[in-house]
Amino acid sequence: MPRSLFLPDLIWAHDMATGTSRPVNRASDETGWLATAAADVPIVTQWDDGEHRGAEPGTVASSSASQPSLVASMLEQLQVEPGMRVIEQGTGTGWNAALLAHRLGDANVTTVEIDPQVAAHARTRLHAAGYRPRTVCADGVHGHPGGAPYDRVIATYGLRDVPRAWIEQTRPGGVILAPFGSHYSNADAVLRLTAHPDGTATGPFLQPVEFMKMRSQRLTWPAAPPAGDTVTERTTTQLPPPHGKFDPFPFAAGLHLPDVTHAVQPHDDGASTLWLYSLTTPAWAAATFRDGDSIHHVRQCGTRRLWNEFERTLSWWHEAGEPGIERFGLTVTPTGRYAWLDGPDRPIRVRSAPGRPQVNRQIP
Repeated sequence: MPRSLFLPDLIWAHDMATGTSRPVNRASDETGWLATAAADVPIVTQWDDGEHRGAEPGTVASSSASQPSLVASMLEQLQVEPGMRVIEQGTGTGWNAALLAHRLGDANVTTVEIDPQVAAHARTRLHAAGYRPRTVCADGVHGHPGGAPYDRVIATYGLRDVPRAWIEQTRPGGVILAPFGSHYSNADAVLRLTAHPDGTATGPFLQPVEFMKMRSQRLTWPAAPPAGDTVTERTTTQLPPPHGKFDPFPFAAGLHLPDVTHAVQPHDDGASTLWLYSLTTPAWAAATFRDGDSIHHVRQCGTRRLWNEFERTLSWWHEAGEPGIERFGLTVTPTGRYAWLDGPDRPIRVRSAPGRPQVNRQIP
């Protein structure tokens, strides 16, 4: 079932290495368009929630066709079997829904898409390919009670919280497979939760990925602290680990350091500054690093001392053996959630501003 059956005429091939996208128009370059559709690359199909016009890339990619090798990997991890009922959160082009319907039959597949334009395009392409799964235009945060209970739930966008409705609509023993991460970075990891009769769900992270985020869970950058706030100056000898897209530390830091996001600023002289921003209270920290220096300059502002928290997180990560994604997991309860290391009996105890210990994070 070629991916080309589900793509619009104007697409943008995304280069994972550079983070850039280039337009490919079937009307003017059908050979290139077909080659792109068949290539193992992610393809952006919508920018800026449909507000973007023109051939050049927009600001925020808001719908896409995932890299085929990743689609195959996640379908394998989903472990669907004939007779199972599956709900897909994030229809996109409709290609993944068609693959599920081909395996399970139309009656066993529900797919949910929040964007009316994207949903209409997917429904048209699905029908043209001979598939008619239940296609729902709605906010996926609510699931779809009409088709519940489901044996499998699969999401094709990144989460920062697991919607309670998904667990409630999953049969005990059923599986929820979704990209999950924190606002510390844009990176995600595939999370495989198993639902339990007591309303909880727990499971491991499987592999690093990066997906567009659920629209209601996108990062909103915080406002800066008031100009009159005192800036504290200090030094540090601790170098932060690499902060690349799929490096292990940023993902681990997001599980241990709550409600913080970061940015890395390169400088012309080869130095770089790591910026930390609190998402709950006006506060920031900035540490500048230069190769060869043994002591590095730190500034922090606001009531929350973010660099102190960052150093505690870094020490925890080193003491735990610098764990990668595969050692972490998540448990979701009816009242909150907690991340764990090496098993649910080893919860990660994070600290929330202004310093009160917490394990469970309340879900809005």
